[in-house]
Amino acid sequence: NIKENEETFHIELAAPGLSKDDFSVSVDKDILSISVERKAEKEETKDKYTRKEFSYQSFKRSFHLPETVNSETIDAKYENGVLLVALPKKEEAKELPARTIEIS
Repeated sequence: NIKENEETFHIELAAPGLSKDDFSVSVDKDILSISVERKAEKEETKDKYTRKEFSYQSFKRSFHLPETVNSETIDAKYENGVLLVALPKKEEAKELPARTIEIS
């Protein structure tokens, strides 16, 4: 999900069962990349046999950032199975509040 308000764009990415260390968030020029790479290995030994299971998860999403985003102040946090990325807008890009112009 991508939401926008007057000051920030917000990206919400549902990723339950992961930890914040599984994520990589980077910006290169005007491309924001979010990726996950997770490997797991399980070994079980009983009687005369050994069973090994391997699991591998990965995904990557890239977003083209608009010129209005201040890429120096991007912030990310992971809580309750959701990665939240805040993309603050540049000061000059923030919408000015509506006002009435008095006619002289």
